[in-house]
Amino acid sequence: MNFKRFMAVFKARNIEFFRDKSSLGWNLFFPVLLLVGFSFIFSGDGRPAYKVGVLVATPDTSLSHAQKQESVAKLEHSFINTRFIDFIHYDDQAQATAKLSRHNIDLLVDFAQQRYWVNDESSNSYLVEQIFLGHQQGFTRLQSTGKSIRYVDWVLPGILGMNMMFSCLFGVGYVIVRYRKNSVLKRLKATPLSALEFVSAQLLSRLFIVMFMSSVVYAGCNVFFDFFMLGSYFDLIIIGALGAFCLISLGLLVASRSKSEELIGGLLNLTSWPMMMLSGVWFSLEGAPEGLKTLADFLPLTHLVAGARAIITEGASLADISYHVNILVIMSVTFLLLGAYLFSWNTER
Repeated sequence: MNFKRFMAVFKARNIEFFRDKSSLGWNLFFPVLLLVGFSFIFSGDGRPAYKVGVLVATPDTSLSHAQKQESVAKLEHSFINTRFIDFIHYDDQAQATAKLSRHNIDLLVDFAQQRYWVNDESSNSYLVEQIFLGHQQGFTRLQSTGKSIRYVDWVLPGILGMNMMFSCLFGVGYVIVRYRKNSVLKRLKATPLSALEFVSAQLLSRLFIVMFMSSVVYAGCNVFFDFFMLGSYFDLIIIGALGAFCLISLGLLVASRSKSEELIGGLLNLTSWPMMMLSGVWFSLEGAPEGLKTLADFLPLTHLVAGARAIITEGASLADISYHVNILVIMSVTFLLLGAYLFSWNTER
């Protein structure tokens, strides 16, 4: 591999991107507009469906068998039958209150000890509390433990991840197809440049651009929003770079043989829309059907957003999110190998 040839393609690709004012402006202002819009529209949790956690067991061993039976009976209270509210059962109080603090659920109720928890940073939590008090009185009101986060803090990893996804998929896919359609790839094939050098330069160029633009957006917005951050910025950069690498590899795979801009547009939309809807970008999948969660686990954006959100809101380390890291590594290798194997220089199939 010749380093000078590699750097020539790398530099040319970066200059091409930064000279395209529309792409540059879109990557800069689109996530900012989303953050500003959602911060004004949703003062707390912006999910359309209410989710209420129910403690079905408590660590209080002093409860008699009769009291436990009574708590089970109280689960049949009319509040449980309220329409348009999903009820999720939890055995661990600490886990449930943590999910309440992170906007995964809107209210937590312990019928056995007649108490409930709210998240004062969440508008949904307030509304569900009013619905709950309309059904039941005499319960002790408690606040979620730990620092409650704003919805804009919770949705931040999703918006940045979604922006990275579009930049990775469309930034690589359309470029490869345009080069192929305009016979640029055919000309490059006649040069000493190898397919490995070309693909590697494209991949690392897009990785540099995505990480640079995401860092600029995060740093700029942080001045105005003062984002919540419990974990390490280094860990956040690592999971972000790994997720971007995986998405770029997926973009290379999708564009490996396509010669039509219309076709690649459809394929990239087909790839991106399920990730945007099912990867936890806008709302938590807490309480969703297991089949839906399984499907989401096959999407790279799911692991990027979940890993980044755990670092930001829970203070998780790379070891704590090793599952997401390993999945992204496996997906990256798989996409890259398939993309390299199927890659075509020419427009002919």
